[in-house]
Amino acid sequence: MRKATAAAGSAVFLVIAPGVVAGLIPWWLTGWRIGAAYPVPVRVTGAVLTAAGAAVLLGAFAQFAVQGRGTPAPPAPTEQLVVRGLYRYVRNPMYLAVLAVITGQAILLGRPVLLGYAAVVAAAFVAFVYGYEQPTLARRYGAQYQAYRQDVPGWWPRLRPARTARPR
Repeated sequence: MRKATAAAGSAVFLVIAPGVVAGLIPWWLTGWRIGAAYPVPVRVTGAVLTAAGAAVLLGAFAQFAVQGRGTPAPPAPTEQLVVRGLYRYVRNPMYLAVLAVITGQAILLGRPVLLGYAAVVAAAFVAFVYGYEQPTLARRYGAQYQAYRQDVPGWWPRLRPARTARPR
């Protein structure tokens, strides 16, 4: 897949999947109205968490297009296993980024309903990763994915990047 095609496909998938999960549904649940009156430092923390999650998400999507020459969407997967950048620290930075955006919104807006929603989304992500994604990546990338999976944790980021998380 050409990088331009991968970038376009990734952009469409970004709007469809994370855009709905971390944008549209939280808006439906809250209308972006502020709930509980939290102190300013707490709200700032929520804003920073939301912005950081969004930045990680955008960077990971770009990495799939540039390095992997594909998209995060199952119908248009990457040609190469993506193991650079944040993927040297944790195997699932996109899912963690989406959860950070939702949690950040909950803190920023003072809307606990979003914390419950984040828990439901987290459970769905875990089920998807273990039920579909890991078996699919193991079939597609074989020993390279198995080595990567042994070197890089799935959900709790490493403090130091994995050295073996490089294309073989």
